[in-house]
Parts: sequence; structure tokens; C-alpha cells
Amino acid sequence: MKKAQFSSNSTYDFLIIGTGLAGLSCALKLAPYGKVALVAKSKLDDTNSWMAQGGIASVVYKKEDSFESHIQDTLVAGAGLCDRKVVEYTIKQGPKRIQDLVDWGVKFDKSKEDFFALTKEGGHSHHRILHVGDYTGRAINQTLLKNALEAKNIDLLENEMAVDLILKSKMANSASQDESCLGAFLLNKDKNEVNPILAKSTVLATGGAGKVYLYTSNWSGATGDGVAMAYRAGAKVSHLEFMQFHPTCLYHPEARNFLISEALRGEGAKLKLPNGHEFMRSYHPLADLAPRDIVARSIDSEMKKQAINCVYLDISFKSKAELELRFPSIYKKCAELGIFIDKEPIPVVPAAHYLCGGIDTDLNGQTNLPGLYAIGEVAHTGLHGGNRLASNSLLECLVFSHNTSQHIIKTQNERENFKSWPQWKYHELENQDELIVIKHMWEEIRQLMWNYVGIVRSNRRLERAQNRLNNIQNEISEYYSHFKIHPDIVELRNIALVAELTVKGALSRKRSQGIHYNIDYPVD
Repeated sequence: MKKAQFSSNSTYDFLIIGTGLAGLSCALKLAPYGKVALVAKSKLDDTNSWMAQGGIASVVYKKEDSFESHIQDTLVAGAGLCDRKVVEYTIKQGPKRIQDLVDWGVKFDKSKEDFFALTKEGGHSHHRILHVGDYTGRAINQTLLKNALEAKNIDLLENEMAVDLILKSKMANSASQDESCLGAFLLNKDKNEVNPILAKSTVLATGGAGKVYLYTSNWSGATGDGVAMAYRAGAKVSHLEFMQFHPTCLYHPEARNFLISEALRGEGAKLKLPNGHEFMRSYHPLADLAPRDIVARSIDSEMKKQAINCVYLDISFKSKAELELRFPSIYKKCAELGIFIDKEPIPVVPAAHYLCGGIDTDLNGQTNLPGLYAIGEVAHTGLHGGNRLASNSLLECLVFSHNTSQHIIKTQNERENFKSWPQWKYHELENQDELIVIKHMWEEIRQLMWNYVGIVRSNRRLERAQNRLNNIQNEISEYYSHFKIHPDIVELRNIALVAELTVKGALSRKRSQGIHYNIDYPVD
């Protein structure tokens, strides 16, 4: 492991916060042009990308598929809120970015004829999902991480939690009227000390915010840190009300965030009630392959109507050999829990999965704050609109990390040199009992968001959530202003802000669109 030695003058050409697919691929492209700090909040492999099962969507064989078909599928799933220019640009870059992965050493599943073995997922009109078993994200991240560890110009930093961005206006002796981002303050969780890293370009690749909700498929550190830091620094954020709920997370007390890939439904699995009835046909013509927002709402509706805790996903018509080959991780995990999916259906529930909104960026990943870029799930590019099409997320990571790296390389000589150093202000008050209160507030926010800002919303529920969050924010501000810094306080501060902004966005949207479904504004 290559570790950077922090000092009072830790400077880099490029600071990338986040070690998922977006952060890793951006780092690999920037490394030949300068020194890169690649920062992990926890372990290097603790990311949402690592947990991605399904695959990556791209039109690689134009005889059977087309860019226009993929574009249309994306626009339909996005419920009229996609930026068509961004959609077209992203999808047409797909084959080149897939080639990047192949060049880095990613080995996608192949057919007997040595073509990519493509599968189909909900909302897609063709088989166009490249995959590695049912652990595509892990396979890609492992390969790119190996490349990053071997790269000379990349310092990888574990257990370094970004707390806030460093702004030019806050630097000592700064009289500048032009605001810009000059790096970030990082909390070393091993030493519990805060250090600044200055960089000519800062890239947020911090992932999503699933942990703002009680039930989520995300890893435990997905607390919306990037969105919160960027917003506090003055960057524009939008569409946070569009949190996608994955229809099928495993319902089991010992595996509350284990995802059951949409690819199972792509291979013919059916959603059923406890009595065996297949219910999706009554909700959408595409039945089990309807877009995710529709499937999630349909499951939620049936659970409420039937007063049941879960529904079931049945793929038991396939043999054990077939399932172990195509879905090895899912088969193994379920079997460990006593669920043998070749013989019985899988209990599933919806869970918060993917943030379609985020920090507003252009095609180069630039935010409105000079020196700050955002890529991956933390960014709002316009690709996903009101609902992300399955397996477009990894494609977005690759396209925008490429664009961002190219823009940074072209403009890095325009960045000014650092003339002073920021100082972190420590608070010394410490009380371990207060951490229990912080934990309770954390749980209250997540329960609140699940109950009032979940799959189905109403103005009354949203207003209740807003009122309670205002009170919680005041309490958090007091803790943050007086108590010794602690990762739990930092995360609580972030999820509370993201929750507040989510509710604000939901209240301001006076119609139901895509993932945002408000019973006070029925769909036209």
C-alpha cells in the first residue's frame, strides 16, 4: 500500500475523493500527467461500485442493437427529465469506454463464439449488458485497483474521511473575490486528526446517499458526503428527490443490504405473492421487466394491500448448475442463509439504491465552483433524468471520468499556485455519552426518510419530515460546533443536510415524475 505522509504542505496536482469506478478510472487517466491523491473513506474496496452485480450497458454489436435504441430506452426510463444531449453523448462513447476496461485487464464473460455474453435488464429493449458473473462491479474495481496500486504517480489513502472542501476565500490573507476550490480537509480516522490536502483540481467521486434511508442496498459509508460538502461550499445541487429504490433486495435479518440483481428478471425470474400469483402484468405491459420505479411501486403496493413483509422472486425453473454459473454470488449468499434458489423463491423488498440527482455538472464534470469536479453517482449530469435505466451507472462513471480527466489535463496549467495554508479549528469538548444521542438522531433521520420520503409520498408526509428535520439540524449544529470531531458526527451532519435538501426538492416538484411519486399529484 502506498501511503502519503501528511505534513503542513501536502500538495497534489489532483485530489480524487472516492475509490469506486469513477474515482479509479479518473486517477488512472490523470496519473501520467501529475501526482494524484486517491482517497478512501474506509477501505479501498468499500464502495457502491464494488457491490454492483448486474453489469454495464453499452451497444457493442450494432447488428443486433443500436445507439438510438439505447438512447430511447434511457429517455423512456428517465420520465421526460433526461438531457437528451447528455444521453446521446454518453451512449455513443460506450464502446470506447468498454475498450478502456478491456485494455486495463477486465475480463467480461464471453460466449462460445468469443463474443461478449450480453444479458437484458428491465427497461432495455435489447441484450446489451456486459457482465462478469453477477459480481461485475467487484471484478472491475479489483482490476482497476491493481492498476492504481502499480501506478507510480498515485498515492492511495485509506481511512481518510473528507470533512469539508477548502475554499480560496477562507485561506489566510485572501482578498480574492473569485471563489474556487483548492482541496479538502481530511479526517484521519486512525489518529482522529484533520489535515488539509491542497490540489490544483479536486474531483468528488464519493458515491451516493443510500444510508439516508432505513433500508438500502448501499455500503455503510454511502452518507451523501460529496453532495453535502459541495453544497456547503456553494456548488449547485439538484434532483435529490429522485432516489431510485431497487425493487429486489434480499429480505433476511442477516443480509439487509444484499442486492438481488435485476439480471435475474432479465433471465426470466418472476415476482410473486406468497400464494404464487404473478402480479406484475396487472401493473405494466412489460410485467417483470418494467422500469425500476414502476416495479418498486408495484411491490410496495402489493405489500400494503396484502399486509405482507415481502414478495418473492422465483427463478427456480433454472437448474442449480445454471444458477451457480450465471449468478454465483447470489446463489452462494442465499444458500448460506438456507435459501436454495433452484428449489424455492427468494424473499425480496425494495430498498434505496441509487441517487439520480446530485451535484450539477457539465459534460466535463465541472461544477459551478472553479477547481471542483464531480463524477459518478455523486454528480447530476442529466443522463438519468427521473429514473436511471439499469446498468447505465457504470457507463456514466467511465464516460464522465474520461471527460473530466481530459478537461483537467488541458487546463491544469491555468491553475494558480498556493500562497498560504488553511488551518483546521479543533473543538476539545468530548463526551462519549453524547455519541449515543448522535446514533439515535442518525436512526431517526433514516426512519423518517423511509416513512415520509420513500417510494410513495404525499405533501403532508413531506411537510412533517421537513419540520422534524429543521429541529434535528439545530441539534446537529450544536454538536458539530462544540464537540471534538468524530466520524459519526461528520456523517450525521451530512445525512441530515442531504435529507433536508431531498425533502425541499420533493416539496417543490408539483407533479409525479419517475421515481418521485406523490399521491397528491397523480400521474397524467
